[in-house]
Amino acid sequence: MAQFSQKRGKRHEDDMLGSAVDFLLANARLVLGVGGAAVLGIATLAVKRLIDRATSPRDEDDTKGDTTCLEDSWKELSLLKATPRHQSRSPPASLGRPVLLPAPSPSAPEGPADADPQPSPQLISPAPLCLTFQEKLLVFERDHVAIPVSHVALAKQLAGDIALELQAYLQSKFPELPFGALVPGGPLYDGLQAGASSYHVRLLAPLVLEPGLWSLVPGIDTVARDPRCWAVRRTQLEFHPRGSSPWDRFLVGGYLSSRVLLELLRKVLAASVNWPAIGSLLGCLIWPSVASEELLLEVQHEHLELTLAVLLAITGANAEDCLLLAWPLEGLAGNLWLQDLYPAEVARLQALDNCDIGTRRRLLLLLCSVCQGHSALRRLGWAHLTQVVLHLGEEEVDWAEEALGERFLQALELLISSLERACLPCHFNPSVNLFDSLREGEIDDIGYALYLGLQAPEGLL
Repeated sequence: MAQFSQKRGKRHEDDMLGSAVDFLLANARLVLGVGGAAVLGIATLAVKRLIDRATSPRDEDDTKGDTTCLEDSWKELSLLKATPRHQSRSPPASLGRPVLLPAPSPSAPEGPADADPQPSPQLISPAPLCLTFQEKLLVFERDHVAIPVSHVALAKQLAGDIALELQAYLQSKFPELPFGALVPGGPLYDGLQAGASSYHVRLLAPLVLEPGLWSLVPGIDTVARDPRCWAVRRTQLEFHPRGSSPWDRFLVGGYLSSRVLLELLRKVLAASVNWPAIGSLLGCLIWPSVASEELLLEVQHEHLELTLAVLLAITGANAEDCLLLAWPLEGLAGNLWLQDLYPAEVARLQALDNCDIGTRRRLLLLLCSVCQGHSALRRLGWAHLTQVVLHLGEEEVDWAEEALGERFLQALELLISSLERACLPCHFNPSVNLFDSLREGEIDDIGYALYLGLQAPEGLL
């Protein structure tokens, strides 16, 4: 009787469980679909039977069918694993917008049906950065304008050593000519070297002239009518006749000729100085540039390349203390001396930046670096770009770093307007037009490149 009651209670519990399963399956069919409901039902019945066999007391009937029921349960579990998954139907429109689930890869192994799916990590690519022109200009300055400090120190050391070797040779070769100490300088020494492709150094070789025997005549007052130049005239001939000065051997028509001195020094640099021996002593290669009209020395080191411009100079010959250079000029100005405004330009830029902590020097470096990297703009040299920055620098505008991009575009506009007039007046001598050395075709090419650059300035960087 007790066994009968136990079996009856068990049957009642089975009926209740079956009703619960039916209710669950009925509702699951709405959400999971027919295939999902079947999988859920099989899993539920298989788990129920395993729990019943483990918790209920054994009788003879159960003992006999134990093996069969277990085998059936494991078969059902195997069937559950082998049952293919069907993509669940989209819920009705009243339940919300359907969510599309990604279909499983056919080659991926299937896990147990009751295991929670692990979301696969997705690599999210970073969104592209939209930099402003100001930000792009600062990146260009960091990557193409700034130069390593170690290279600057090495270039200065090589230039100083070469200057000492050349000065010793000139003193031994021409002991009668009073040359002053050769002094290296230029943009590299003034923090105005743009880029690390090739370093440029000015090597001044000053002539020591006797006071009272020489005077300066403005070039505009000579037959050349050139406002850029000065003539160095020999004076006091009645008291100090020709031959009294060692420089009298370079006189042409009563004036100290820069052309004769250039030819003399050119022959010395090209044929007399033993540059291979000096280069091996300094750990580099040195050779004179034959193709250039200037007196250039090319230096190749393991870590850098250096160009030295040897400049015969006259300093302190008048009250204005102007610096005159022996420069390869053409025509009637061939024997005159070119006034060098580089020291005055550098000093003025530095003074303007010191007044408002401005970025004029940085703008000059950016312009130089951009023009060096553009085939059509390489004709714009350091002198042209310096005058542009000086003209802008005198204006009372914002010269902070935040306005550097605006000042850069303003410099392009000034260059274009100057090219349209074919006139770029010198800041310190407005009668000098720095575009006189450019041909008409070169002006057109430069102007067109700058116009395109002004429309899309990022293309210049």
